[in-house]
Amino acid sequence: MLDFTSNIADDELSSRTAESAQDNDRALLDAYSNAVIDVTERVGPAVVRVETGPKVRSARERGGLGSGIVISPDGLVLTNSHVVGSAKEIRLRDTEGFVTDAHVLGVDPDTDLALLRADGARDLRYASLGNSKSLRRGQLVVAIGNPLGFESTVTAGVVSALGRSIRSVSGRTIEDVIQTDAALNPGNSGGPLVSSASEVIGINTAIISGAQGICFAVASNTAQFVLSEIIRHGYVRRAYIGVAGQTAPIPRRHAVVAGVDNKMGALLAQIEPDSPAAKAGLLPGDVVIRLDGVEINGVDDLIRALDRDRIGRTLAMDVLRMGRLRAVDIHPVERKPAARQ
Repeated sequence: MLDFTSNIADDELSSRTAESAQDNDRALLDAYSNAVIDVTERVGPAVVRVETGPKVRSARERGGLGSGIVISPDGLVLTNSHVVGSAKEIRLRDTEGFVTDAHVLGVDPDTDLALLRADGARDLRYASLGNSKSLRRGQLVVAIGNPLGFESTVTAGVVSALGRSIRSVSGRTIEDVIQTDAALNPGNSGGPLVSSASEVIGINTAIISGAQGICFAVASNTAQFVLSEIIRHGYVRRAYIGVAGQTAPIPRRHAVVAGVDNKMGALLAQIEPDSPAAKAGLLPGDVVIRLDGVEINGVDDLIRALDRDRIGRTLAMDVLRMGRLRAVDIHPVERKPAARQ
């Protein structure tokens, strides 16, 4: 006689285990969904559609379209500088369809950020900027914007990487960029990247075409710096010495003779007349390897070192000239702000 008791018990145990696993999956899915829903309900009303160009467009006149995030109740809005460009007419449309004109307070092409103010708008729904330094890889993030003109579209993903660098339209590298797999499309530019705590931790800025959803956002700490500079000065203050150059390798024999460890440096290709570089005696062909105690391993390092804290100071610079190490003193001045045409 065959005994099926143990088999029946095993089947019942397996069935209960499967049901328990499904319940756990539902609970996890609900927790994920609830997090995204909560972020959307709290931050979504603060996301606006940014329209540029004339209200009535002709066949020759084209307008732009992007997203923005309201960061104060009196109508301060962060977006991308490439969204507003040189537009003279800018309008903001909120989730309820209310439209208001806006004007540019300042742009910073070097970080692809712009600060707008809504005209005549008060007590707007707004979102808070969070601390992007507290982010961790794998953390849930939500992107909100107006991709392809569709209002208030939400996508979710995770932080794929931190501390990335991408090239801005001005040629300068944007540092401390957040990489995420939250889907972004044309029209999402300028919209917020939001944490599960409903804090804006980035401003969506770029997509690499054909890169399978690799998307980037300027970190909120960078946005906070740009915001404060624009409010205080109308632009972001940076130092200027008047050179054009490129990253170039340093021949090993030159490095040995000069007693330096640099494998790369910033090769100066052009010196502007009457610039701080010209007054310091720099020449085309010089290779900058150190500035104010900071090692320079390329043109990006040189640009990064020329920040607002070095404006108006006399700085020590080490350069290689014909393989020989030379020390010069240079006095950077404030760079003129980018003009909007």
